[in-house]
Amino acid sequence: MVAPARCPAILIAAPASGQGKTTVTAALARLHARQGRRVRVFKCGPDFLDPHWHQLASGAPVHQLDLWMTGEADCAQRLHDAAQSSDLILIEGVMGLFDGTPSAADLAQHFGVPVLAVVDASAMAGTFGALAFGLRHYRSGLPWAGVLANRVGSARHADMLQGGLQDADDWMGALMRVQPTSNAPTAGKAGAALLPERHLGLVAAHELGDSRERLDAAADALAATPLGQMTLDDLQRWAVDFPAPAVAEAVPPLLVGRTVAVGRDAAFCFIYAANVQCLEQMGARVEFFSPLHDAALPHCDAVWLPGGYPELHTPQIATNTGMQASLRAHVAAGKPLWAECGGMMALFESITLADGSTAPLWGLLPGRVTMQKRLAALGPQQLAVAGHTLRGHTFHYSTSESNAPVVTRTARPNEAVTPDAGEALYQQGSIHASYFHAWFPSSPEAVAHLLRGVSA
Repeated sequence: MVAPARCPAILIAAPASGQGKTTVTAALARLHARQGRRVRVFKCGPDFLDPHWHQLASGAPVHQLDLWMTGEADCAQRLHDAAQSSDLILIEGVMGLFDGTPSAADLAQHFGVPVLAVVDASAMAGTFGALAFGLRHYRSGLPWAGVLANRVGSARHADMLQGGLQDADDWMGALMRVQPTSNAPTAGKAGAALLPERHLGLVAAHELGDSRERLDAAADALAATPLGQMTLDDLQRWAVDFPAPAVAEAVPPLLVGRTVAVGRDAAFCFIYAANVQCLEQMGARVEFFSPLHDAALPHCDAVWLPGGYPELHTPQIATNTGMQASLRAHVAAGKPLWAECGGMMALFESITLADGSTAPLWGLLPGRVTMQKRLAALGPQQLAVAGHTLRGHTFHYSTSESNAPVVTRTARPNEAVTPDAGEALYQQGSIHASYFHAWFPSSPEAVAHLLRGVSA
């Protein structure tokens, strides 16, 4: 029997979104990584953007942990593997600590990982203590590390916050407001400018020229807190034994001998590393290309156009007629194309942007998309494909109108498919397209059907 792997681990959570979880997680990873420590970071729940920052901060790949979408066995395997080769494991929570099913608290309790609560304390004093007490004691048996006050205005403010705690040992310090060190874009919420945001979440780290400097500024600020001053010996108080999971079934080699071209650039960047890994485990040769800049597809048997930000790059999409022609030729030859969310959007005829203007797209699918000012859909979803079920999620700010055939729809976990709910799965020729973001390891068989041109 394989022995458990023991490693200090913390799950960084908050009472709500927008409290600074990502900044604190990335700052803590950067602080330890630049001291030569091996740090592995995970993201709880579906998220494409925060992992960009965590990978830059830690220098290691970042994977998702979700008891439903990725599954308990996958979570256990990844945590056990990480614990064998790391000095510290960090897991960033999702939304508020107890939000969602499963929640970040469910994950922490399932694996015994202590919770560090990050609270935006910019507009509170004594209530900070009540909030910390509630987070710690709301659920019996929740592993607990402490609480960190974020966006604190002064040393006096920090003293007021610390004085409000019922248990002095809960105090992990106060992170003062940190400002960017350059004139790089800072669009987003007040007080969150260090890691700027846009409508789908954080601006990805690779989009900013001073990303590392931003992380260093956050790490330097965190270094002044009790949390940031902890040594490896200190961190042993949060050591967790991660049991070895049962031996997983081998991924079936359903794509042996096939080349899958995967779009990857500024407009098409919502790619789970585990999805690429799954394609390779299925025997596929993965070839990346830029739908924005390349004049044609690489030689391939199938194409995956992932999600991203096509709405921010409509001029490049419209003018890249070479890629448009190459995609048309690919489909005309009967070769499969799987397009999800932003990838699907780019295939429509046109898009109406948030300012009301209209821009042309590639026109491989009939219809148009329209950007909304608010979220159009959000949450976990599952998609039945040829008798198999893919798990994943949906998250988009646009709506679509199309007369392309709808072969099925997604459904929420443990719910039946209905005609007026869930995301449509369009099929036109060898194109399958949906707003649905798939987690490939949940069903390699379903992925093989989409990428081998078999009808869903």
